[in-house]
Amino acid sequence: MITGAIKNKVDKIWTDIWAGGITNPLTVIEQLTYLMFIRSLDEKELETEELENLMGEKMEHIFPASSAGQSMRWSKFKNNDPRDIYDVMSQRVFPAIKNMKQGRLPDFDERGELVEIPDEDGTGTQSNTAFARYMEDAMFLIPTPQVLQKIITGLEDLYEHDIADLDMQGDLYEYMLGKLATAGQNGQFRTPKHIREMMVELMQPTPDDTICDPACGTAGFLVSASEYIRKHYEDTMTSEQWEHFSGEAFTGFDTDRTMLRISAMNLMLHSITNPEIDYQDSVSKQNQIKEAYTVCLANPPFKGTVDAESINDDLKAVTNTKKTELLFLALFLRMLKKGGRCACIVPDGVLFGSSKAHKSIRKELVENHQLKAVISMPSGVFKPYAGVSTAVLVFTKTGAGGTENVWFYDMKADGFSLDDKRSEIADNDIPDIIHRFCHLEQEGERERTEQSFFVPKEEIAQNDYDLSINKYKKVEYVPVEYPSTTEILADLNELEMEITKGLAELEGML
Repeated sequence: MITGAIKNKVDKIWTDIWAGGITNPLTVIEQLTYLMFIRSLDEKELETEELENLMGEKMEHIFPASSAGQSMRWSKFKNNDPRDIYDVMSQRVFPAIKNMKQGRLPDFDERGELVEIPDEDGTGTQSNTAFARYMEDAMFLIPTPQVLQKIITGLEDLYEHDIADLDMQGDLYEYMLGKLATAGQNGQFRTPKHIREMMVELMQPTPDDTICDPACGTAGFLVSASEYIRKHYEDTMTSEQWEHFSGEAFTGFDTDRTMLRISAMNLMLHSITNPEIDYQDSVSKQNQIKEAYTVCLANPPFKGTVDAESINDDLKAVTNTKKTELLFLALFLRMLKKGGRCACIVPDGVLFGSSKAHKSIRKELVENHQLKAVISMPSGVFKPYAGVSTAVLVFTKTGAGGTENVWFYDMKADGFSLDDKRSEIADNDIPDIIHRFCHLEQEGERERTEQSFFVPKEEIAQNDYDLSINKYKKVEYVPVEYPSTTEILADLNELEMEITKGLAELEGML
């Protein structure tokens, strides 16, 4: 739990970086990411050394045994003079993590030149971690030794006194990511943690699932899915499932290399050491992936349109459009295995849009697959990024239909105020949504005037596959008894007499 005291410490670090001239929140996050990563490497090295002493066996180390290699460890340099820390960080640590391979950092020779680590097969230069893969064009931007020392001191204070476990470390990182309060050019923005967790609860991923977010951003959905699996299966997972969990269970694509670096780091902070995080325009011809995943979780960009020439023909066959929100729905259907399930966020326009492309993707979901739920969310959920109204679609890929009744839910509150401040409040429909979705068999008798209800597939088809809840929701009008005209006129006369009397008194006082 991130308390007010911890937030104050993080805000202090943030202020120190801003005072040093770095004002772009994404750049601040990225620079803090590097430092947190460097510290986590030393933590892992300390654990290895403890195991080595306990078992009496030689183990593989992250840091070279040389004096130059050992000088790169957080525990060795954190208390040094600020200028020494800055020199070690800029001249050794940063170049080393950019060339990290097979979980090891390279050494430096007598002249201070970096010594490349050969690959396991002796050829090529491809690094084996997603983080290292996207470090090639990374830059160390902390401007002065004094700013660097303040950040290191602040982080060390947090880790020593406030961060008790991996969950706390993840919460700390999540709070930092929460400061990314601007939407990207294509309308992409961070999904609030409680909304992601709700969607993961609806999907109920298992250790055997292969989970993908083709518009991963900071990898929030993948992190939430990993936390769900650890919470429910940690004590029963086999060694094969743990191996799957640490790598290929989680896949994310994005077109922003900074986001890829941050997402890889975010996953590493949650024990996913080698996820499939790749630079890829998911809806382009470049992406040929078909029937590869059992779960898709995503909040794809809304405002973007893409070059018609670059769009994959498979997607255009389902919905001939340049709108990314429609193309991504077709993409989920293509990338999922049969029986694979998806929970994704879409803008309200997808639910009722009248264009041929809008209708065709809705028809595809209803007629050829199993559309299970449409959860309408209030417009303030994504503030302060945007005030757009959205919904969560939940469906299963079947290729052979299966939609009988679609469950609609009208979410009115998510536990936070719906203004830019997003302050915590008592009203929260999310627990009710999760409970009802997990017991849909009990929803059959609900009336259209209630917050959730079923709508038969035939009725949806008759309405041009319109999926907006207002199309089917019934508003219960309560008759209001008004006084008669005679009574109203009598009341007005009485009021007028009181006003006249009051004016006469006022004139007498003058």
